[in-house]
Amino acid sequence: MSGAQLKGALAALAEAAAVAGFAPDAAAAEGRILAAAISESNTGAYLDWCAALDRPASAQEFSDAAVAGRRYRGAPTPLSTQAAATAKGAGYAKALGEVCQAAATLGQPTPEAIGAATMAAAAQLPGAPAVRSGSRPPTDPDSDPAQQEFLRQAPAILNEVLGRISTSQSGLLDLSRLDPHSPGAFPGLGGLAFPTPQPTVGSTPAPTDSAPAPATPVAAAPPAEEPATPEEPEEPEEPEKTVDEWLAELDELVGLTTVKAEIRRQTAILRVDALRTKAGLKSPTITRHLIFTGNPGTGKTTVARLVAGIYKAIGLLSTGQLVEVDRSELVAGYLGQTAIKTAEVTAKAYGGVLFIDEAYSLNGDQYGEEAINTLVKEMEDHRDDLVVIVAGYPEPMNEFIANNPGLASRFRTEIVFENYTDDELCSIFTSMAAKADFDLGEGCLDEFRRQLAFQSRDENFGNGRYARNLLEAAIGRHAWRLREVTEPTLEQLRTLVAEDLIDPDQPVGLTPPAHVPPSEPVEFGAAPEQQ
Repeated sequence: MSGAQLKGALAALAEAAAVAGFAPDAAAAEGRILAAAISESNTGAYLDWCAALDRPASAQEFSDAAVAGRRYRGAPTPLSTQAAATAKGAGYAKALGEVCQAAATLGQPTPEAIGAATMAAAAQLPGAPAVRSGSRPPTDPDSDPAQQEFLRQAPAILNEVLGRISTSQSGLLDLSRLDPHSPGAFPGLGGLAFPTPQPTVGSTPAPTDSAPAPATPVAAAPPAEEPATPEEPEEPEEPEKTVDEWLAELDELVGLTTVKAEIRRQTAILRVDALRTKAGLKSPTITRHLIFTGNPGTGKTTVARLVAGIYKAIGLLSTGQLVEVDRSELVAGYLGQTAIKTAEVTAKAYGGVLFIDEAYSLNGDQYGEEAINTLVKEMEDHRDDLVVIVAGYPEPMNEFIANNPGLASRFRTEIVFENYTDDELCSIFTSMAAKADFDLGEGCLDEFRRQLAFQSRDENFGNGRYARNLLEAAIGRHAWRLREVTEPTLEQLRTLVAEDLIDPDQPVGLTPPAHVPPSEPVEFGAAPEQQ
């Protein structure tokens, strides 16, 4: 059943992509990897996933897709980012949310999967809280269509998963009965029948699946009196952000003091350089490409997105999209094919930023060397409308750059991303919860700090990803806690409690390592998610 549901969601995603002007194949690829990343904690999920794709069962293929899709569990996909800026793209983010919902039901659903689905669906929605520039105050959900849409999606995800794992279920819920115009007016979570709103055509009620047809059918009305179905007006595209607006969004990020200063310095240098060129003056060759070094989850991808927007705003890039890849998306199985694959991937970034995570993984074999040589050629051929950012751990990254003279001459600016402090991670955790439309109840931050004290801050520590993973698991336990509450209140649906953060399989009451310094609690406001 769940495999069929995912198959239908992927088909709908391809249709939404075509409407938005995107390649259906690219949309399907996004849906596949995101679905795998959401469902990877579910036992047997790979079987349903492969069945939905009409492919032989392969745990390895599923695992590879999950690894590639994890980055989008807390951030918009490339096409979702583009969709937010187009008049016809609203349906794409919605369809991607449906894929998230379907993915959570693959195999044997777990709290981790439902939490991942909720977070991922929220991240894809245009105008989601804490994603847009903070220069605008929070909007009333009743007047913000994006927040209305999110409020409609969140209970749908909960209902679908809990409907499958509840022992009293009598079938999957008909999510089409949810009223998107009543944010906060949620029906129950237990698979019960909902009151069905009666859609109307003109003034005559239209028949529904759960109610008998009206005595006077709609078709009986005189054709001349039936209003013609108007075409939906295209939504006006959002105005492009200015440099100051992009920099303000950068300043809203938690921590990253030295990173913000360096991005501002680079922006000023490149802006003046562009103005001198426009004025016909000679200008030294300034490399635009950047090296981001630091541990996972320190905001490198988030800052790369902002760099793409900033560079477009100052006229260095024509489109400003971010294309994020790793070795698996650049290297093919045979020599000769890698050059083609790398060139095709790079072509998607023309006019924007190509972000290569753990770029040093290309070192060490002839396939990676072929990818590097192709990349250097692409950077030269499209130097006026392409920026490449390579990211990873400091020492391997230095070796990667030094091994190829073509890279060393093009990457001269390194920006170091430090680990977050406890206070900064608490702020990020609070922001992520707000973005997913959750409130942190009493004791939540204390429990977060308690668990944080046990984490070693070495290169394996996830920083922002650690906070996201903990929140995803908490959201799943929150759903399980409410599974027998027939009519939960809006406050119950929104509020996480301290026990939701506790893994019942992990021991409690231990003393944190002595080397971890305590930190004082502070007040936190909403801040954009950082990964």
